[in-house]
Order: sequence, then structure tokens, then C-alpha cells
Amino acid sequence: IAKAQREHRQIYPKAGWVEHDPLEIWESTCIVIADAMKGISPEEIASIGITNQRETTVVWDKRTGKPLHNAIVWNCTRTDEIAERVATDGLGGKDRLRRLTGLPIVPYFSATKILWIFEHVPGVRESAAEGNALFGTIDTWLIWNLTARQRHVTDVSNGCRTLLMNIHTLKWDDRLLSAFEVPRAMLPE
Repeated sequence: IAKAQREHRQIYPKAGWVEHDPLEIWESTCIVIADAMKGISPEEIASIGITNQRETTVVWDKRTGKPLHNAIVWNCTRTDEIAERVATDGLGGKDRLRRLTGLPIVPYFSATKILWIFEHVPGVRESAAEGNALFGTIDTWLIWNLTARQRHVTDVSNGCRTLLMNIHTLKWDDRLLSAFEVPRAMLPE
């Protein structure tokens, strides 16, 4: 068994806002893979593990592979207003989607962060509608890069932390996608 780790920068554009540079995370990942592989041949590897912050949100251009914005980190508070707006758009307040998601509508989860990017980064909403912008949490971003842009995937333990996956069917749910204006085409398998 081998392991390696490396810290990356925390970016604070405003009080309460927290971002990470997805390209820096990818570069650091390549470095720790090389460090962990010292003295090991690829044939000896049966599996790898990825641990990540399940709510940190990355949106990138699938044609270029470039992030369309820095990753918005799980503890960033910039989406307070969006969470409040979605929560009050129907009966039940912040719990109105809980029976589908198991989660309250709060800024912690990825869906509010995607909507913030749509509303504040020019052209991203349109790119997503055209199928050219992809979303993922850090696991999805890393797997997409590790597979030479061939696999846009996540697992349900990460998907269920987005406010977009139905916890009963373990699938992306059209009612949730509609509530946050997220096109299905941008979501991982």
C-alpha cells in the first residue's frame, strides 16, 4: 500500500467565500500519484481511492477541459440568497425537497453553487444548455482527467450530496433539476 498527499491553496475572494483552483488540484493529484508510485509498477496496482469534499462544485468546458470558474467549496456562503429563494419557491421552506433528497435547501450543497455560477459567470448557463459545460464534485473532476476525458462519472454517495439526486431511486431527478435550473446533460453518470 502506498499513499501521498499534498495541500493546495484556499482562495478567499470575499468574506465567507471559499474557492479552490481545479487546475491546481489536478496538478497536485498528478504529483501525489507520481510520489505514491515510486518503486511500484502500474501492473501492481489493483485499485486507487479518491477522497474528496463531496459538495465542492466544479463546472468545466467539456471541449477544452478548462474550468469555467474556480471550484466553489462546500463551506462557501455566497449562495445563501439562492438557497433562500429556492426554499421559498413553494410550500415547505428549506425542507420542501427533503422527501426526495434527504437534505434541507441550504448553501452547503452543490445545486445552489451551480445556480450561482449560472447567474454570475457569463455564458455558462448557455454552454450547459448546449451540452458543453460539465458539472462534478472533485471526484468527478479528477476521474474525468484521470481517464483522459473519457469518463464523466460519480457515485451515489457523492451524487446524493448535490440536492439533485433522488435518494429513493438513486438517479438524477427532473423535479430537482427543474428547481435549480440544471440541465441533465451537464451531470455525471
